[in-house]
Amino acid sequence: MKIVIRTPNWMGDSIMSLPSIYSIKKNFPNAQIWVAAREWLKDIFLNSDYITGVIPLLKENSYSNFYKNIHKLKIENFDIGILFTNSFSSALLFFLANIPQRWGYAKEGRGVFLTKAIKLKNKFQKHQIFYYLNLLDKLGLKIENPILHLKVNKEEIEWVNKTLKQLKISSKSLIIGINPGSFYGSAKRWPTENFAKLATKFVTELKAEVFIFGSKKEESIGNRIYSLANKKIYNFIGKTNLRELIALISKCNLFITNDSGPMHIANALRIPVIAIFGPTNPEYTSPFHPPFKIIQKKVPCAPCKHRDCPSEHKCMKDISPEEVFEFSKSLL
Repeated sequence: MKIVIRTPNWMGDSIMSLPSIYSIKKNFPNAQIWVAAREWLKDIFLNSDYITGVIPLLKENSYSNFYKNIHKLKIENFDIGILFTNSFSSALLFFLANIPQRWGYAKEGRGVFLTKAIKLKNKFQKHQIFYYLNLLDKLGLKIENPILHLKVNKEEIEWVNKTLKQLKISSKSLIIGINPGSFYGSAKRWPTENFAKLATKFVTELKAEVFIFGSKKEESIGNRIYSLANKKIYNFIGKTNLRELIALISKCNLFITNDSGPMHIANALRIPVIAIFGPTNPEYTSPFHPPFKIIQKKVPCAPCKHRDCPSEHKCMKDISPEEVFEFSKSLL
């Protein structure tokens, strides 16, 4: 049997779907478990013992890409397709790929394309990890105890050790990872100036090595922090692929981040996390495994879920670098 799982389109959600993928494997131990993931997220699913293969999907912003994705799925002759996405187009994709069994939530009018369509009577109000597990439960599958786990392989460990050696960073050094960006929008970002002040305090007071992480699109944020911090820090923004990012985060003693995908990478690697929340609700997307600390200010307008703050951004600006530093020391 061959089963394909359409994974979520966001980094954090993809990582939070891993326990459900593992549960599917436990329910079908003799089946091949494949994932169909957005091309830029496909490497999240490497090094997993329970995943047979990964199908990278093109962004479906044209008919050409959509039909290329159909072909990629069709040639594998899958028996079952399980949708962790909610979109109409993802259900249509599995239907046109001739996957006989298609299971998912009955959202956005796509139930007609599903052979098992699970309805949610009320808004789901638990951690996002349980959103995917709930689908499996309603499908009649056994649920395993949810555990987030990412594996760094031998080659990646060798690469990161070589990188640290080239930077003349000792294996005994205190390494602090900082993730100042967020794909969601500027409202989820703690002020760049605060990250710079925090980085300076880590170097000055704790003699730490500070690594800044982020995507190519966030290079301006990294450059700004680098220019404002009055001590030497290492700016990796836009300079790593996804597997290199995971390998570098695995070497951190502490990870400080906005509500973002890399936050979940660090948590899955069991790196202590300081998570700074503003317009979103940590009840649904917080780190899952301890140790972690959520910092969030209670302001009348939060959680608002705006991508860009229409007001004074108090939920983020009221959090001081000194406050985050003190919480960091307690986790360390």
